[in-house]
Amino acid sequence: LYLQSKLSNPHFRPEIAAQCTIINFIVTESGLEEQLLAMVVNVERPELEAERSELVRKQNDFQMQLAKLEQDLLESLSQADPATILENKQLIDNLENTKRTSTDISIQQERARVTEIEINKQREFYRKVAAEAV
Repeated sequence: LYLQSKLSNPHFRPEIAAQCTIINFIVTESGLEEQLLAMVVNVERPELEAERSELVRKQNDFQMQLAKLEQDLLESLSQADPATILENKQLIDNLENTKRTSTDISIQQERARVTEIEINKQREFYRKVAAEAV
């Protein structure tokens, strides 16, 4: 499956972005440096680059999960009877579950941000090599 766009910086929904590899054929010096940095880190510290890749995958999964929760919640609310909405046990349980899950995801996203900062600090050690290659 190939998706093609004439946009210089296309934005895809999280479901699509998680299932595709987005290739940008417009190369800038900083973009090329980032690609070379990823290659250098992958050779020198493959575990660090693997951790970074896993982190990106988890962030995409979180976004997809939040989008699904939102969609399910909106669907439940739209199907609920307005007269008995406060007594609808299933809807209330669904709201509680959504709230709990979104809180858990928020906590995990905050941990991921901290981890990403640490990984980027370690990757910066190799930036000189990548900059030289450009």
